Amino acid sequence: QVQLVESGGGMVQAGGSLRLSCLVSGRTINTDNMGWFRQAPGKEREFVATSPWSFGRIRYTDSVKGRFTISRDNAKNTVYLQMNSLKPEDTAVYYCALDPNRDYVWDYWGQGTQVTVSS
Repeated sequence: QVQLVESGGGMVQAGGSLRLSCLVSGRTINTDNMGWFRQAPGKEREFVATSPWSFGRIRYTDSVKGRFTISRDNAKNTVYLQMNSLKPEDTAVYYCALDPNRDYVWDYWGQGTQVTVSS
């Protein structure tokens, strides 16, 4: 059974930083695409960043470029999202996702972690 568990969310002031972690169990992630998504209140879930399984291109949504960094430690089966220079509009529930077939269809999701940025 594949499980994704996010951690590291919390409340921070604008300009601050947080580091989210996503620990995967039930399979190894070294051949999986991994991603972070977020959903703000009253809005649809949106893509934030993806980490390809191999030498593909790391992608970010435009609003986080230069501020967020996705990384992975395959030995720890963990994906990270370093978030710097946080803004109130970054407030959302952040979800980790796993694409086992490398086709950018996200078959597995975590339960989410809340990030709240105050002005």
